[in-house]
Amino acid sequence: MRILFLSSWFPYPPDNGARIRTFNLLRQLARRHEIALLSFIQDEGVKQSELDAVSSFCRVLGTVPQRHFQPSRPQALFRLLSMRPRSLAETYSPQMAALVRDALHQHPFDLIIASEIGPGLDTAPYIIDADTLPRVIEDLELSMIWNKIRAQNTWAGQVRHKLTWLKLRHYAARLLRRVDGCTVASEQERILLQNIVSDFEPLAVIPNGLDLARYRDGWGPPAPDTLVFPGALTYQANFDAMFFFLKEVFPLVRARKPGVTLRITGRTDGVPVHRLPAEGSVVFTGYLEDVRPVVAQSWVCVVPLLTGGGTRLKILEAMALGTPVVSTSKGAEGLEVTPGHDILIADEPAEFADAVLRLLSDETLRARLSANGQKLVRERYGWDQIGEKLDHFLRQVVQGYERRGIE
Repeated sequence: MRILFLSSWFPYPPDNGARIRTFNLLRQLARRHEIALLSFIQDEGVKQSELDAVSSFCRVLGTVPQRHFQPSRPQALFRLLSMRPRSLAETYSPQMAALVRDALHQHPFDLIIASEIGPGLDTAPYIIDADTLPRVIEDLELSMIWNKIRAQNTWAGQVRHKLTWLKLRHYAARLLRRVDGCTVASEQERILLQNIVSDFEPLAVIPNGLDLARYRDGWGPPAPDTLVFPGALTYQANFDAMFFFLKEVFPLVRARKPGVTLRITGRTDGVPVHRLPAEGSVVFTGYLEDVRPVVAQSWVCVVPLLTGGGTRLKILEAMALGTPVVSTSKGAEGLEVTPGHDILIADEPAEFADAVLRLLSDETLRARLSANGQKLVRERYGWDQIGEKLDHFLRQVVQGYERRGIE
């Protein structure tokens, strides 16, 4: 098939969850189909080497700078009265709309895909009018706002996020009535979506995964009493996770194991790191081109996430590298894990600290979780298997579209 793919992120380098997913799904699709890409780009722009890397397996038709949502702008405040989510209205790009129209006019396509759909990130509006070919929403994410409602502890916060949720729910219901298929990254997202549009189909869970060839042995032994959190603090859910961990959990761990250190990887640009209760035993590595050595050389990977959605690549990466994981229930949401077998799950601070301390002191437990985690990733989360599942789903969408045309 000839597929036009719209991305909220330029997929190279694959250095965050969205880019990793898009990059690998594009590569998988390119093995079976002819792919053309239109992509938003972030503030850092795109280097020629990055453009060349993507162009090696798909045709890049154009890129457009992403528009940022500024909620305090007068126009954004006025849109509080609109039923459409403000973030989606404020970030709409006429330039991207023009590129899509030109691409559809100049090239024949069999399918159009809009990927990474969520608050502040939306390529869906640009495919709605392409009603002469099947349209697919790839990775619709609604749970982030839903989870924020439950996390609010003030009346004002509850009202604000409930209003956003009502708008997003209304928008998603209207959107799904105008497309031919949709994917989500986890079973939880599927359930949430079907609560909004109970009869929508076809709908498929396409999880995040790993390029398993990149996670073979050879990273060296882990250093004793080392913890790692692999995640950029520029993402609010990661910042909140570390605030919780450093304030509520880490002091309990250090009280019984004073020599424990924690490495936090990823960008901190513009992040109020001074607000984190971090001390000398906490190291901010900054952006790393390759996070694998740091994760592989740690005794425990901690994932104390309290909000967010999707499937946690940081957990899959740690498992693939043989590093045991302690996570909250929210952190492991969307993964087919078995607590006590391939991961430890704890939600309360004392329980989370106890789980970390168990792994630091019990070599047998570390070895068991390490082996079982690696086995789980190999069997269920390789991009090859996920690519086959996505390909089957897209063919199903096209066949259904063609049958409806005949009828």
